[in-house]
Amino acid sequence: MTPAKQRILVAVLILLGILLACFFGLRALFAFREFRKHGGPPPLPPMAPMEAAQAAETDVELIRDWMTIPYIAMTYQVHPKVIFDALGISPRGNEDKSLAQLNEEFFPQSPGLAIELVKAVILANQPAPTAIPADTPVPPVSP
Repeated sequence: MTPAKQRILVAVLILLGILLACFFGLRALFAFREFRKHGGPPPLPPMAPMEAAQAAETDVELIRDWMTIPYIAMTYQVHPKVIFDALGISPRGNEDKSLAQLNEEFFPQSPGLAIELVKAVILANQPAPTAIPADTPVPPVSP
């Protein structure tokens, strides 16, 4: 192959590579813009009725340090404000922090204090258990 043909081939391949990179780059850009439009989940309404949610968890020993206060509040059907007030922490800016992060930031001298406080607050503020209706006796069928 002559040097002139080689240069033309290299130039065409480089141009083809640039076009492919631009094509897929623009596709990624448009997909990213669409992705950003969706946003996050809607915020919880203040004092949302927890009865509409699923049945509340009652075992506080299942609480782990990776959980956030809104997640715990939803799971155990206790309003997040009650938990934040018991910890003495402002909810603003702390909703997305895990219990481990909150403990490290606000209670560095006491490892595990945030989890223990949250467990105590959950136990003190759990909704009253609903009574299970008694079985109604069925009269025997007479022939």
